[in-house]
Amino acid sequence: MDRELSATTKQANKRRLYWQIGLALVVLACAIVGFRSLLTPTLSRDKLRTAVVERGPVVATISASGVVVPEHELVITSPIQARIEQVLLKAGEQVKPGDQILLLDRAYTQLAYEKLKDEQQLNQHKSVQLRLNLRKTLNQLASQLTIKQMRVKSLQAQLEDEKYLLKIGGTTRESVKQAELNLKIAQQELQEIEHAMATERELLKADEQELGFTLDMQGRSIEELQRKMEQAEVRATHNGVITWVKNETGSTVNAGDIIARLADLSSYKVKATISDTYAGQLKPGGSAVVRINNTDMQGVVSSVEPTVTNGIVTFYVALQDKAHQLLRPNLRTDVYVELASKNDVLRVMNGPYFNNTSNHQVFVLQGNEVIRKPATLGISNVDFVELENGVQPGEVIVISDMAGYQHAEKIKLK
Repeated sequence: MDRELSATTKQANKRRLYWQIGLALVVLACAIVGFRSLLTPTLSRDKLRTAVVERGPVVATISASGVVVPEHELVITSPIQARIEQVLLKAGEQVKPGDQILLLDRAYTQLAYEKLKDEQQLNQHKSVQLRLNLRKTLNQLASQLTIKQMRVKSLQAQLEDEKYLLKIGGTTRESVKQAELNLKIAQQELQEIEHAMATERELLKADEQELGFTLDMQGRSIEELQRKMEQAEVRATHNGVITWVKNETGSTVNAGDIIARLADLSSYKVKATISDTYAGQLKPGGSAVVRINNTDMQGVVSSVEPTVTNGIVTFYVALQDKAHQLLRPNLRTDVYVELASKNDVLRVMNGPYFNNTSNHQVFVLQGNEVIRKPATLGISNVDFVELENGVQPGEVIVISDMAGYQHAEKIKLK
């Protein structure tokens, strides 16, 4: 027969139940905390790169590759078709005005020069001969003119006599008409001789002008050949360094072929290349920064080549300090062309995180945790990224690559 439990026993059973429920709750809480700890990722603090949010300017840029080249380079071409007789200076040697670099064989040009001089002398003799022939012709015509003038006077006198005889009845009217006809014929012959003399003078003037033009052209050709023969002693025209010279002794070069390059190493510019994707953003006069060994040099885009080669656009940057001590020929540089700028904005140092993320968020360091926050990125360059919202000055931002944690709300640091 069942008996009712005593009050002591009931109270003991109740306490045991409470303990069991409490123990179960503790175990459940520990399980939940342990599970959550398993879900929350962890990251070694040593692997993080961080930067502090600050206020300052940010300039948006596009990056290009550059090489330092002399600002002024003289291209020396062969003045004549000739054979390289002697190479006196090599690439890399410094030169002063008047220093001879190459010597070209001038034999062929010398022959052409002598031929032109002979032709000029022949034309000068021809000019003298023209004048002598004209003088002879004019003398003959002058003699004929004198004779015709005397005949005209004689015929005029005969006509007067015939008219007088006709008046007194000593001749016929036919004789008077014949005398008039003879006078007209003589006068016409006199005019023809006068015209012939004027024509001869005009012909001489035209021939002399033609010969004069020929002599002038030959004179200029002679001067040009003489100058080219002098230039065959290829000499430097100003101070500089030989950057290239055609040193194949005995080889033949044509007129206009490049035989040497002379650079002025007292000033430089930068030749840069960039993808044609950015061709529309390149404008002459735009600001640019050239970086050499962590030293920034200010400059402007001086010119952009109109052609695209293999998807590459070439442009030149004129430097403010063209003679900076770091500048060397053929030195590789980084070039940043400025597109836009903001003066007083929130910014953080650029890093791998901003190169690999497309989400509008950042990771902020708070104690032993990294918290994900929404943020809007603005303009950027190789050094800084603008943060338009989501952060405050002084906060520490993770800038290392966080591609594996993009969906984590929180990350523990260890």
